[in-house]
Amino acid sequence: MGKLRPGDVEWLALGHTERDKNRGPERLNDCPKSHSQWAQSWGSDPGLLAPPLPRPLCSPTPRPLQNLLLLWTLLNCGLGGSAQGPGEWTPWGSWSRCSSSCGRGVSVRSRRCIWLPGLDTCWGDTHEYRHCHLPDCPPGAIPFRDLQCALYNGHPVLGTQKTYQWVPFYGAPNQCDLHCLAEGHAFYHTFGRVLDGTPCSPGAQGLCVAGRCLSAGCDGLLGSDAREDHCGRCGGANESCLFVQRVFRDSGAFAGYWNVTLIPEGARHIRVAHRSRNHLALIGVDGRYVLNGNWAVSPPGTYEAAGTRVVYTRAAGPEETLRAAGPTSQDLLLQVLLQEPNPGIEFEFWLPRERYGPFQAQAQALGWSLRQPQPREVEPQPAEASAAPAAVSPRTPPPAPDPCSPCPDTRGRAHRLLHYCGGDFVFRARVLSRLQQAQETRYEVRVQLIYKNRSPLRALEYVWALGRCPCPRLDLHREYLLAVQRLISPDGTRDRLLLPHAGYARAWSPAEDSRVRLAARHCPA
Repeated sequence: MGKLRPGDVEWLALGHTERDKNRGPERLNDCPKSHSQWAQSWGSDPGLLAPPLPRPLCSPTPRPLQNLLLLWTLLNCGLGGSAQGPGEWTPWGSWSRCSSSCGRGVSVRSRRCIWLPGLDTCWGDTHEYRHCHLPDCPPGAIPFRDLQCALYNGHPVLGTQKTYQWVPFYGAPNQCDLHCLAEGHAFYHTFGRVLDGTPCSPGAQGLCVAGRCLSAGCDGLLGSDAREDHCGRCGGANESCLFVQRVFRDSGAFAGYWNVTLIPEGARHIRVAHRSRNHLALIGVDGRYVLNGNWAVSPPGTYEAAGTRVVYTRAAGPEETLRAAGPTSQDLLLQVLLQEPNPGIEFEFWLPRERYGPFQAQAQALGWSLRQPQPREVEPQPAEASAAPAAVSPRTPPPAPDPCSPCPDTRGRAHRLLHYCGGDFVFRARVLSRLQQAQETRYEVRVQLIYKNRSPLRALEYVWALGRCPCPRLDLHREYLLAVQRLISPDGTRDRLLLPHAGYARAWSPAEDSRVRLAARHCPA
């Protein structure tokens, strides 16, 4: 804390934060109450918007004993370990009782700042608020805001002796003020703030605290911006899981059920989509179909499977999708009931890193690309229909030889950093068209998200690449993360965006997005 001069001990005070600017420092003449005592005294009255401040308990000690008083204060008040310098917080007190007796409410805890006048005070808040969840209120229970308005029933207000019956009014601007409507009349009155823990509006997740509507983060604290990442970790950055994204293109040799992929235990943010008259099917570990099994098409809706809810949609397009938040508690097997050639089934999910290896091994054991049909679901075909499968799902003719040589491998963190730092622009874009002109290729792209730009970008831009076989090659209607350079001709007549040969062009994915944001920390914007 530094050396104290005589007289300094009289000014050893409990500091204030920004919300306490108008409150002067408080001299420390004795041990304050413990934090649990303050939390309990505040929690006993849920109507209090802030815990009361302790009052001095004794008169100041004579000046000759100041050094002894300082030592006694630090040891007996339990502050010796935390007060090592100016602006040191005391430990958090215990959480108070919930502001409500049922349903949702607010609990608070507080702390104090030890400081010396003339030095910096503490950074942060003196109070923290969190959700507290109690058993649901019984049917017919009066809502908290209704109860607060009803407290003014039969009492004179507005400077007259006339009384009214009051009910909540939700049409006023600040939803954390107690606006009450006089029943049978066309006016409302504001009775100050609602009590802490009052829902901001009917059905809302936010709660009012000190006149502000606050929502809880994944850490349970009101006003926190902490959110779960794709791996399910609060405040994480997707480092503990991997993104699996593939397209199943096997067209099948006959109509029937074909395996697409295994969705392993622990998968999150599952999405499956395709556009055809085929139907997606899902099987649990017990071998029973969750939907579209036994040659019967299930209706769109929500299905319970492997500890999560699977939302199945089918449009007239025709388009089918499966979505599930996860995490799955068991393995699921995704199949397709083929009725026509398969145009491609896109599937993706996030998987914990430790489960990715077993998933690969299981997929290999199933024979990736999982082509084995399910014979128990295939009925014998009549002899005259023996040629039908070939007509239903003909083999795609072999593609013509590609005149372009393979592009060099451009993967890796070093390559990403090199082009991110050296590029003039880094952005996410969708390829709209491709045109070959002489020895150049021009892509028209729609810019969707800008990570780095040295000058303004338009929503629609042209990106140029050298050669008729540019590397990397961009596919139509796909989204990429691109690092490009600005190229201005010597006479200033041409100002173009150039994608360097073997430059940075990665298919966009949430994982690649995270990697680009990490690269931005090492390069100037």
